[in-house]
Amino acid sequence: MALKKGSEVELTIDSTAFKGKGVGRIDGMAVFVPGTAPGDKVKARITRKKKKFIEAKLLQITDPSPLRIEPACSHANVCGGCTWQHLPYSEQLIMKEQHVRDHMQRIAELDPEIVQPIIGCNHELYYRNKMEYSFATRRWLTEEEINKDEYVDDTGFAAGLHAPGRFDKILNLNECHLQDPVSFQILDFVRNYCITHQIPAFNNRENTGFMRHLVIRNSYYTHDLMVNLVTYKDDPELTGRLKDALLNEFPQITTVVNNVNDQPNPTAVGRFEHILYGPGFIVDHIGNHSFKIHANAFFQTNTHQAEKLYKVAREFAEPAKGGHLFDLYCGVGTLSLFMADKAKKVTGIELVDVAVENARFNASENGVDNVEFVLGDMKDTFNESFLKKHGMPDCVITDPPRSGMHPDVVEQLSRLQTKRLVYVSCNPSTMARDLKILKEFYRVETVQPVDMFPQTYHIEAVAKLTRI
Repeated sequence: MALKKGSEVELTIDSTAFKGKGVGRIDGMAVFVPGTAPGDKVKARITRKKKKFIEAKLLQITDPSPLRIEPACSHANVCGGCTWQHLPYSEQLIMKEQHVRDHMQRIAELDPEIVQPIIGCNHELYYRNKMEYSFATRRWLTEEEINKDEYVDDTGFAAGLHAPGRFDKILNLNECHLQDPVSFQILDFVRNYCITHQIPAFNNRENTGFMRHLVIRNSYYTHDLMVNLVTYKDDPELTGRLKDALLNEFPQITTVVNNVNDQPNPTAVGRFEHILYGPGFIVDHIGNHSFKIHANAFFQTNTHQAEKLYKVAREFAEPAKGGHLFDLYCGVGTLSLFMADKAKKVTGIELVDVAVENARFNASENGVDNVEFVLGDMKDTFNESFLKKHGMPDCVITDPPRSGMHPDVVEQLSRLQTKRLVYVSCNPSTMARDLKILKEFYRVETVQPVDMFPQTYHIEAVAKLTRI
């Protein structure tokens, strides 16, 4: 049979790969099928054919894998928030660890045995401290609705998460198990309130309507709870009534803010913000330090697991009193502060000006005076002039975005050849790409996977490098 787009195929899934897709093979060619598990026998339709691989859509599971379990959430098969709820968490950890090993061997050309057993998460569900829900005038139809002969209206007030790959349609959630259950309860309340009071959702095609997003943040240690109403227009009377209704129904809410985003961009960050109730921030802890977290500030999404990740990084950095540590891509300074009591000095570099302001504020609030934060684009800032001004580090920690480090930064680290280098990554494939270059100048001693996001394919890893 000629394999082409639209062809239906039958195959057995034998492993998982990028973005959690199941992998089967036809005539030796890899076929990626989302929503499957190793051991599944499936029917699938080819959606894309390349020279070295095929992508396909799952049509039917003809013989389920013995690994399969019933997902906790009814939306698990269509929602982009979770990709592996149909697998036991123990199996998820095995696959994530294997993915890191594969990246180290295939991309970095390192011995996969340097990868240590994965550090799992104590909470398989309800682990997120932040959820960003969206509102829309069009909802994502279920498979059953799509297959109906008669017309199904997809318009109305939808509240939930974006359907995978769609900016214009919202999966209208009936439940969610990623954040504390009060999170979905608040979403459901706001949705019903808006429908009852005829408050329209934002229409991103026509730039009309009112409600854009609902962002809920909760503190792991202090139990603070923030509700951020993101609206298209500034209407204090309307948002004030909604705020009063929320506080009456959920007295545990500690602060309510209103971000007004009257621009065409789809973000939940407003052009300006009103504090409707409480201080306008929540407080949480990582290690011995407390952090004021405002509506638009970055903070690690899994607080408890972030501490485990940072402890690994601190152990690998081996900071000692008298040492100077660089923290590249330092964000709001959480990792810098976590390291500060073990080093003589910590210098952080960050591109985002608001993050640098937050980092300096966090240092001041915690009484930490041996850290400094420098604003600048890493590829332009981290250079010879920077080293002359701030001195040579005893250790460098780098925690770049998913795309990895800019080639200029990798080159600078290669020339620098500091005693120790710790690479914290939310994307082990791009970390492996950078390690392939860095291994010519450093010995990659060990790589430690840390799972921050159960039920998803995402995995963090920390690599320890020492100067050759």
